[in-house]
Amino acid sequence: MSTLDQRDTLALPSGHDKLLLHSCCAPCSGEVMEALQVSGIDYAIFFYNPNIHPKKEYLLRKEENIRFAEENGIAFIDADYDTDNWFARAKGMEYEPERGIRCTMCFDMRFERTALYAHEHGYSLISSSLGISRWKNMAQINDCGHRAVAPYEGMAYWDYNWRKKGGSQRMIEISKRERFYQQEYCGCVYSLRDTNLHRKAQGRELIQLGVQYYGDDD
Repeated sequence: MSTLDQRDTLALPSGHDKLLLHSCCAPCSGEVMEALQVSGIDYAIFFYNPNIHPKKEYLLRKEENIRFAEENGIAFIDADYDTDNWFARAKGMEYEPERGIRCTMCFDMRFERTALYAHEHGYSLISSSLGISRWKNMAQINDCGHRAVAPYEGMAYWDYNWRKKGGSQRMIEISKRERFYQQEYCGCVYSLRDTNLHRKAQGRELIQLGVQYYGDDD
């Protein structure tokens, strides 16, 4: 039996009737979106990721997410790609390691915008697909989420563990089924730089944008 058939029914935290889900990409959000749908939860996707560079990579990730949302009849909110703001906030952190203070800044920035939109459009609950990735520090992500909603009375961040009970495996299954674009670095230019430096040191080919898709090796 596929892990897709073993998904538990979810329920929103008490006092909330709809969710604004920040999405970083289609592969990470695919399982989260399906879990919400089969549970009958009212939600919309909020795509705000000015950290993704170059623009070609940003558009690839966004268009894959739009495609999946449209296939499933889910509202997709496309926020600004304000890269200048992101680079200004990242100044001085160019050589920080993954999962370090630059990543905290990046999560803070994206969740702050998500919480603001939620506040302005009648959502009292936000969450994110970022935490389903095993490459991310879930505690770091959740801290940023809770911090983002703190200024808004009655708003909460849902820190549900999307990885548990087979969530991470279902993410891969859905990605292969949908043949999602498979990004090979976190998203920012510094992640791309460091990943390519690591590959070069290992004698591996550098990342080629727009080439790798889930299921290609099946």
